Amino acid sequence: MNGAHLLSVFAVGLAGSVHCIGMCGGIVSALSATSRPSPPPARVIAITPATALAPAGQRLLRVAAYNTGRISSYMVAGALAGGLAQGAASLARLATLQLAFYWLANLMLVALGLYLMDVWRGLAHLESAGQIVWRRVQPLLKLLLPMDSQLKALALGGLWGWVPCGMVYSVLLTALLSGSAIDGAAVMLAFGLGTLPMLVTLGLMGAGVRARLQQRSVRLACGLLVLGFGVLGLVRASHGASLGWLDALCLTGHP
Repeated sequence: MNGAHLLSVFAVGLAGSVHCIGMCGGIVSALSATSRPSPPPARVIAITPATALAPAGQRLLRVAAYNTGRISSYMVAGALAGGLAQGAASLARLATLQLAFYWLANLMLVALGLYLMDVWRGLAHLESAGQIVWRRVQPLLKLLLPMDSQLKALALGGLWGWVPCGMVYSVLLTALLSGSAIDGAAVMLAFGLGTLPMLVTLGLMGAGVRARLQQRSVRLACGLLVLGFGVLGLVRASHGASLGWLDALCLTGHP
């Protein structure tokens, strides 16, 4: 996994972070609040915007702790996915299986792009399937709210990284194709860093900025970017050959 591919993964995280506003926006906005919200039963925590903000230094520490925990959980998932593929490769060179995963990874990017544009919401069904695992993790949230310390924010971020999310699943397939635990973790680190600007902005500025970032034009532009990555990957797979400099925009190396 070279730097150009990681930069593309970062771009997917940056564009896809408009989806994070809906998934994580409520909990991230709460990092800036002085109020003490209670967790509702749903997996997406929607919190009424607070009328007051915590001191800037306190907000910054909470946001940093939360995102450190969240990105760390992404890296663990990426390392597990990459390590799984590395272990399988050591047993047998399954070229056909690798090619199938390559197609699936890029089809997931296409699906993610359409999802971000709100054209096709097929990934929502995948997120629903992930509820089986999330229901076992969710009760732990009650122990971490209200987020009145950096340690709680760190732990909550670590848990929140496992929220069923079609966008994360899409990039995890790229981590799977990376071929090693280290490269898989690097893929998810690049993705997590891409989502960071949006979530840091929400965490520091509160819920008031959410509506502006969820405008239709913003979602369309971000969805088209992710869709483009997926289409390029599919074109490369179907031709079975290099696309020249466009290879740098493909998230995965050709199997």
